[in-house]
Parts: sequence; structure tokens; C-alpha cells
Amino acid sequence: MANTPSAKKATRKIEARTAINTARRSRVRTFLRKVEEAIAAGKKDEAVAALKVAESELQRAAGKGVFHKNLADRKVSRLAKRVKAIA
Repeated sequence: MANTPSAKKATRKIEARTAINTARRSRVRTFLRKVEEAIAAGKKDEAVAALKVAESELQRAAGKGVFHKNLADRKVSRLAKRVKAIA
């Protein structure tokens, strides 16, 4: 348990940041799910559009420190490869 005023403030900041990061992570997952659903349905146009939005969201989250940059790049690369493979 925090005792000093500065430690109490740090705890408050951590809680606020955690809530924001959780929301950002959830938002990214939503966009990734839209791409996955379009791929599963075989709808290439929808998948391409969803991938474009998901890519920007992933890069934004990586820039904010929610995800590592390499993880975001890897996810985008693998999704792009799967979207391209749709006949």
C-alpha cells in the first residue's frame, strides 16, 4: 500500500493509464476481428478495406506503447499475406 503522497499519485496514474491501454488494446482487437471475419467469409474487398483500417490502428497502438512495434508489423504482414491469398 502506498504511503507517501507521490506514491499515491503514481498509483492513480497507473490505474488511469491501465484503463486507457486496455481500451486501446480492445479497440485494436475489434479491428483485427473484422479483418478475420472478412477473410473467413472470402470477401476480398471487405478484407482489404478492413486491413487498411486495422493496420493504422495497430501502428497507432504501437506508437502509444500498447504493443511493440515488431508485433504490430508482424500482425499486419501476416494479415496482408492472408488477404492477398483470397481467390
